[in-house]
Amino acid sequence: MTAPDSGDGAAHDRPVTEAPAAFAGTADGFERLWTPHRMAYLGGQDKPSDAHAGPGCPFCRIPTLPDDEGLVVGRGRVAYVVMNLYPYNSGHLLVCPYRHVADYTDLTDDEVAEVAELTRTAMRVLRAVSGPAGFNLGMNQGDVAGAGIAAHLHQHVVPRWGGDSNFLPIVGRSRALPELLGETRARLAAAWPAAQAAQAAPTAPTAPKRTADERTKG
Repeated sequence: MTAPDSGDGAAHDRPVTEAPAAFAGTADGFERLWTPHRMAYLGGQDKPSDAHAGPGCPFCRIPTLPDDEGLVVGRGRVAYVVMNLYPYNSGHLLVCPYRHVADYTDLTDDEVAEVAELTRTAMRVLRAVSGPAGFNLGMNQGDVAGAGIAAHLHQHVVPRWGGDSNFLPIVGRSRALPELLGETRARLAAAWPAAQAAQAAPTAPTAPKRTADERTKG
């Protein structure tokens, strides 16, 4: 049995396989693909404690972390791109506004434009790094539509390859991911356009300047 690597924060995502001969009893000819990281997801790890903005929301908390720790691939002025911690395919990215907003119709014009531009950049970078044959793009709006974190909007960018929907996810409800999240993030971040990556995250609003009369009274 191959034990999961514990060398970095994302190493728990490495599957573990066992050959039939390693089991007690009569071998049945099947290997087992262990994906214990999925149990953390099923148990509620990284799920928000409520619908409010702040440290309890992963998409609010991630931009406050170093990029390698938060698995951030690229940052814009009002939105950023991060690895999906529970990916459908290797390279599965999420494009999120910094602002804690749930509904697409509530985004500002600047947020709509940058989410779209970061999505295009994510596709170009994924093509350059991994050569996918296609993509799934989309947002799940609301719990009823399957949104895992409905309170903070996020767009999925899922690279697709021919044959990636084989028997394993259909029958076994498992995904075989060939690379650790941290390694994928490093490769994508290195290929991210320098001008885009250099854009600073939004700063906290400053207090309005007071007039001379207000300063005298205050």
